[in-house]
Amino acid sequence: MVDQWSRWERDRIAELVAEDAPAWMLFGAVNHSRHAVRRYVLRLKRVPKPGPVRSPLRLSPGEREEISRGLAGGESLRAIAARLSRAPSTISREVAGNGGRRGYRAGTADRAAVRRLRRPKPSKLAQCARLREVVEAKLELRWAPKQISGWLVREFPDDAEMRVSHETIYLSLYVQSRGALRKELTRYLRRGHGSRQPRGHSRKNGQGQLGGTVNIRERPAEANDRAVPGHWEGDLLMGKRMHAMATLVERHSRFVVLVALPDGHRADQVADALAARVRTLPAQLRRSLTWDQGKEMADHARFTIDTGVQVYFCDPRSPWQRGSNENTNGLLRQYFPKRSEIAHYTQADLDRVADQLNGRPRQTLGWMTPSQALDAALR
Repeated sequence: MVDQWSRWERDRIAELVAEDAPAWMLFGAVNHSRHAVRRYVLRLKRVPKPGPVRSPLRLSPGEREEISRGLAGGESLRAIAARLSRAPSTISREVAGNGGRRGYRAGTADRAAVRRLRRPKPSKLAQCARLREVVEAKLELRWAPKQISGWLVREFPDDAEMRVSHETIYLSLYVQSRGALRKELTRYLRRGHGSRQPRGHSRKNGQGQLGGTVNIRERPAEANDRAVPGHWEGDLLMGKRMHAMATLVERHSRFVVLVALPDGHRADQVADALAARVRTLPAQLRRSLTWDQGKEMADHARFTIDTGVQVYFCDPRSPWQRGSNENTNGLLRQYFPKRSEIAHYTQADLDRVADQLNGRPRQTLGWMTPSQALDAALR
């Protein structure tokens, strides 16, 4: 081992290599085996790994030395920035991140900057087993990476170690050279893709002419601004062989209700199934329902009579006007993929899926769950 060589032996071999001495002279110059000498010679001839390339936009060692001298002389950060032709915020971040005015040292700050230049950086998920276990557990519950990231901030407010951005989670899943998470966890993501790729999306919704409809523009202001609970958005989620279920989303809390349609989705069947489910809700949650132009809601007048809930209809080809429901239907595709058989799911099965979805935190709710938001609104 080279560590067992004396300083004289290392210097002697280096001199002979520089003089291009023959092998027999190298082997006889020191009291070590030929294999040890050969390994050391190869080590000397190895091309050193290039250091990180500094961007001209970053502070140089000389500039850091000027910052250190300016601080020692009592200069303000703004004066130092003006002398170096740098933004005051750049100098402020540099000093604050390297010990402050009293603890700033140019050499220490520069070495730290060089360490931060090295790529690739180790993933936080690879370094922190506790964080990785929590993220994997939530992914298996079909939480989105952004939901996990926001929930961690709310759940561990004083633990900086339990922080990770949603982009870091995606990178760890999709880029296996950066991967600290198991590749198979991608199947729990909303789209279930094994890689990121743009994809066009079209939707056939069977639009038809409906009579006696009330346009969404006549919907009450309290429904538009989500001020009070009780205003819903609805649609059908289609499966294999044109089987369907009805999905309802409460606009204020994003609370989800799923309604089984075992007998089919003709207009009378949809109206009866929705009315039966809506009548089970508290009175303060029965205010309005917004639907698209689908013919399955042609019996909307009877639904309103049975429940007292006014139905408002979006403009043709404008699904974005009931965006909460569209987003929820996308989430539900994690449980019911396109062209999958959904006819065999019972109402109890759908209720279990809704409970799980209502237990997932939402960014738009300040990382509260829909269940928590609805409970708070009803107090």
